[in-house]
Formats: sequence, structure tokens, C-alpha cells
Amino acid sequence: MEFANNQLTMTVLMTPDKANFSGNVHGGTLLKYLDEVAYACASRYAGGYVVTLSVDQVIFRQPIHVGELVTFLASVNFTGHSSMEIGIKVITENIHQRSVRHTNSCFFTMVAVDGEGRPQAVPALQPQNAEERRRWRQAEQRRHIRRELQQRYEALEA
Repeated sequence: MEFANNQLTMTVLMTPDKANFSGNVHGGTLLKYLDEVAYACASRYAGGYVVTLSVDQVIFRQPIHVGELVTFLASVNFTGHSSMEIGIKVITENIHQRSVRHTNSCFFTMVAVDGEGRPQAVPALQPQNAEERRRWRQAEQRRHIRRELQQRYEALEA
């Protein structure tokens, strides 16, 4: 079977143990799944161990309820020397209503590391179509913004 190693899809049923008293899935539960999905996508692409460097723009657009199916669509959007931006879109399906909605999105920066915990090179991503090229360009812009923001934070500490 042939599949792209720069994309990953995972679907999970939201059960009562993942929710608060209102029947909404805890944000922390969702963040844990997002980190696991980002790890799986990045480690598959890198062919080894990766660690989470940062998480950007976790946007909770709508609540997720007990009994809904949640699908995480992850892709490697950009690669640096050892880092990768993983974009994740969360689609939630209400089985009984037969409705589907986009409930969350975010971007993880993952870094490939060797057995000693040192950054190691990842394969350069080669965007294959217009959608992948769009994701690459937007990821480059976010990378620039992250670096600029880091410089601003460092200036505040000085």
C-alpha cells in the first residue's frame, strides 16, 4: 500500500471520561490528542524520534461533545534543517445528526532528535501540488512571525 508519509489521519470517539459536566470535551484532552497526532505525523516523516518545540494558534472554534467522532488531519507543511511545522485540522462528526464541522486548528513545531537528544536533519519537504505549496508559503510566514515574536520577547527581558 502506498501513502504519503507527510500526512496522517486519526479518528477518535469522544467518550464521557474525556468531558466535563456539560458534556463538552476538555480542552486539555484535545491538546493531548493534538500533541500525539503531531508527534505521529512528524516522527513518521522524520523516520525517528521528535520532540515538541512549540504550539501556535490553537483555536477552539466550537465545542466537541461526548459521542462525536473527531478526526485529526495532520500534514507536514514545512521543513527546516531539523524542524517541521505540522498543521492539524480537526473535523468533528455528530453521528446522529449526520453533520460535520471544523472545530479546531493549530500548528506544532516539532524537532527531530537523535539518541542523545541533539537535533538531527530531516528530509527536505518537496511540495507536490498547489495546496502543499500554499501550506509551505504560509508556514514560512508563520516561521518568520515566530522568530520576530521571539526577538520581541527577548528585548522585553533585556
